[in-house]
Amino acid sequence: MDSIRTDVLDFYRGLGTKIIDESHDQDTTDLHKCVAYIRELLNPEHPNLCILATGALGGRFDHEMGNINVICRFPSMPIILLSDDCLIQLLPSTHHHKIHIQSSVEGPHCGLIPIGTAAGRTTTTGLKWNLDKTEMRFGGLVSTSNIVKENIVTVQSESDLLWTISIKKE
Repeated sequence: MDSIRTDVLDFYRGLGTKIIDESHDQDTTDLHKCVAYIRELLNPEHPNLCILATGALGGRFDHEMGNINVICRFPSMPIILLSDDCLIQLLPSTHHHKIHIQSSVEGPHCGLIPIGTAAGRTTTTGLKWNLDKTEMRFGGLVSTSNIVKENIVTVQSESDLLWTISIKKE
């Protein structure tokens, strides 16, 4: 929280919020520090814990990429990055993913993005343009601007992927 304004800090301190100053650590982002703290504090007691990070998208691109990096650094902890327009979450290659679509609030636009390396043999169901053992990589095919067609989307891949889906506005 090295960039927090004094008045904001004082406001939360006045509410009795526990303030943990980790500003000496400039090698990790604020989101990384928060996730590490939550994991240390709660993870063994709450194995189904999922973190929803609001405001993690829609600002500076380097900050967005830093937040995406955080979800990649904690692959065993479900973390959803949420903006006004979309959500992003990591789909680790270690799982067969079954995504339940809440069509009243999300979709229909979605995408699967390989992160860090080429994604070999990705297969999906429930999309307008399903993938069938398809390789994706930057500089090649990346599954953007797809459309959700079913209430359940399944994803199986040999590599970690980012799942993104649009958020409906009222």
